[in-house]
Amino acid sequence: MRIIKNLVRALIPNFVLKTVRPIYHGTIASLGNFVFGHPSNKLIVIGVTGTNGKTTTVNLIARILEEAGHQVGYLSTATVKIGTVSEFNPRKMTMSSGWIIHKSLAKMVKAGTKYAVVEVSSEGLAQHRHNGINFDVAVFTNLTPEHLDSHGSFENYRNAKAILFKLICELPTTPEKLAINPELQKTIVVNIDDAHGQYFANFKSDRCLSFGMQDQSATISATKISYSPKGVSFQALGETFSLQLKGQFDIYNAMAAITTARSQGVSIQNCKRALESVDVIPGRMEVIHGNFFNVIVDYAYEPEEMKQLYETVSRWPYRQSIQVLGPTGGGRDKARREILGQMAGHFAHSVIITTDDPYDDDPKKLAEPMIAGALRGGKILDDDLFVILDRRKAIAKALSLAQPNDIVLVTGKGADQTMALAHGRYEVWDDRKVVHEEMTSL
Repeated sequence: MRIIKNLVRALIPNFVLKTVRPIYHGTIASLGNFVFGHPSNKLIVIGVTGTNGKTTTVNLIARILEEAGHQVGYLSTATVKIGTVSEFNPRKMTMSSGWIIHKSLAKMVKAGTKYAVVEVSSEGLAQHRHNGINFDVAVFTNLTPEHLDSHGSFENYRNAKAILFKLICELPTTPEKLAINPELQKTIVVNIDDAHGQYFANFKSDRCLSFGMQDQSATISATKISYSPKGVSFQALGETFSLQLKGQFDIYNAMAAITTARSQGVSIQNCKRALESVDVIPGRMEVIHGNFFNVIVDYAYEPEEMKQLYETVSRWPYRQSIQVLGPTGGGRDKARREILGQMAGHFAHSVIITTDDPYDDDPKKLAEPMIAGALRGGKILDDDLFVILDRRKAIAKALSLAQPNDIVLVTGKGADQTMALAHGRYEVWDDRKVVHEEMTSL
């Protein structure tokens, strides 16, 4: 199937594909909505979008709503939950086709689900995969330059994200939704600390709620913030939250979840119990403890995420850091490869450049800009910079370099369960499992 798709892409000009894709995906989504009986009209649907933190925010919102006694389903990049079954997302996509989304929502309805939390991507919105979804809450996490190769400009990227917020008041609040929550209102939730927060807040809705750490005009503010390797803590609405999650971004994600839950009438005490019970979000700042050093596995694959990861780790006590990272193929954001290499070169004491998801691209050519960036960041090839395209061997090399009290960062794939290779092949993969396996052979 992928070979056919690649052939189609090679034969049809890109501008034609950009015109055809929204028509195709929009039609498929609308058809799915009809065939599966307009399932989003029977659920309260929360859409989460932004550059970073979407997956974590989806999971945290779901955990709080479950703590409050609601049956919840969700669709995210990392995990999917329908009924009582939660599993890793097998499709390597933030937003599947509209047909699959509506089919999943219909399964949720059949399972007795009341709330559906859906991770929403800019590309999915631009391609109209959302057609027919009756959203009730739109959540904005943040916005930084990303996916510009696909969208053409930052303005186009922002406009794609804005589609979700324009949708909020386009479809009615149905009797089925009101039966779940009689006080339901079409709501926008925004990170007001973000430079683009007010832009998204200005779209029409029944109400707009905001969260932040810096802007004291926020509906809900986080104060008295502290960080440690054991987790982050902060105060909000008179409660002290002591989370096991560890990053600054986790505070923003938690605040997004709290604000969203409060919009549904959930108590702050339920928010606190739920968030404090979360020990890890799969693939996000997952710490694997070795005998004398620690490994952090994280999805970070773009500059802002990497910056926040570094800021978090820099607050922890450690001797030196070793980072394993690699570029993604398939035409994805070529511009960030050199930037990520340079960032790793500046931050990590040793850098190992490897393969991520190469798809049909040559891993050696993919690595070249990242290598150039690491060299520009001060690294010396075969001294404190190594190029090992076999990802397992790269991880093994990093572990072998680790000394007492060091930190090894394995970034880019997180809890991803496959590696995308040439000719449509997928290799079963999990960075966390590989780290554990290679640790046993030290």
